Amino acid sequence: MGTADVEAVWRIESARIVAALTRFTGDFGLAEDAAQEAVAEALVSWPRASPANPAGWLMATARRRAIDAIRRRVALQERYALLAADPALDQEIDPDRIDDDVLALMFVSCHPVLSREARVALTLRVVGGLSTEEIARAFLVPVPTVQARITRGKKAIAAAGVPFELPPAGERRERLGGVLSVLYVIFTEGSTATSGDRLLRPDVAYEAIRLARTLAALQPDEPEVHGLLALCELTAARFPARTDPDGTPILLEDQDRRLWDFPAIRRGLTALARASQRGLGPYGLQAAIAATHASAPSVEETDWARIVRLYETLGRVAPSPVVELNRAVAVAMASGPAPALAIVDELIASNRLPGSHLVPTVRGELLTRLGRLPEARAELELAARLCANQREREVLLGKAAALS
Repeated sequence: MGTADVEAVWRIESARIVAALTRFTGDFGLAEDAAQEAVAEALVSWPRASPANPAGWLMATARRRAIDAIRRRVALQERYALLAADPALDQEIDPDRIDDDVLALMFVSCHPVLSREARVALTLRVVGGLSTEEIARAFLVPVPTVQARITRGKKAIAAAGVPFELPPAGERRERLGGVLSVLYVIFTEGSTATSGDRLLRPDVAYEAIRLARTLAALQPDEPEVHGLLALCELTAARFPARTDPDGTPILLEDQDRRLWDFPAIRRGLTALARASQRGLGPYGLQAAIAATHASAPSVEETDWARIVRLYETLGRVAPSPVVELNRAVAVAMASGPAPALAIVDELIASNRLPGSHLVPTVRGELLTRLGRLPEARAELELAARLCANQREREVLLGKAAALS
């Protein structure tokens, strides 16, 4: 077995291994370090002799590493005895089993004592199984920055005495929003990268979907979990048509909808149906908007009036300037650019999205439709200056140049 095999097993089994070790050692940082040491040992050992049970090998090796670390902590001899004698860690890992340990690991990684950046890094590292190098590439930050976020995160968890356990039922629902927001941030970065030379980072988006599926299996009665999963599936379904072979973005009206991932659309609609059973929350409403796009044969035949209504509801449930901006786009399609421009100008007057390239992007499009071309060009050029994503910037500059 080579490096790729070790990485594949780790990606699948890491959350369960770290979760089990954390539960029995009571030390999140020690568990994660021991698991990483086991992977390093596997990279050396497996090419020479492949284990019959790779997941079990990693668990046993990580357990030995944890025991060695605890032995060095004289004050923890009692805990060492418990760990060394516990038969549960000797059991083979069932690849089809998803238990509360993984859910507890998600809640620990997304604990409120951590910054958003640390929550994202820890979730991708200990729940998703990504290396620091992979996380750094995904978010276009230096590897030492990711390492520092993970280290600070683990220290913050230890300093706060965060227990490795599922929060009580009442607190769990309250904190579930934090877990969902982390997965949403990860998916959003994958679906439209904030910077760099690629519009999409599918590997990041699909990792968020994998984690959302895991969470949905662990929390099957939480509608917003299924709402987020539906939103991710339905949005990712359009990935194959969103760029041409060289990575140039393709606008929605120009996409070949035959390239959309229809199995992903079906999965998304199924998840949306489950979310709808108890009424839609913010993620479910966004998924309903995505479903309206997914079911339309073209931009012209899209039910824009329904999308406007959904954005109005979303604005009442979870108000934000981005929701208002998206509502303006839908209003433009349903009722024309003039009423939409009034919404955008109100956002500008209230300074609710300062520095965002999205506002001048939308305003430029609306002004173009109104025939106010010099103003439109100025807005699109401003949007290009504010945009950190090279691919999006090229599209904006091309639109501005076409108005000369």
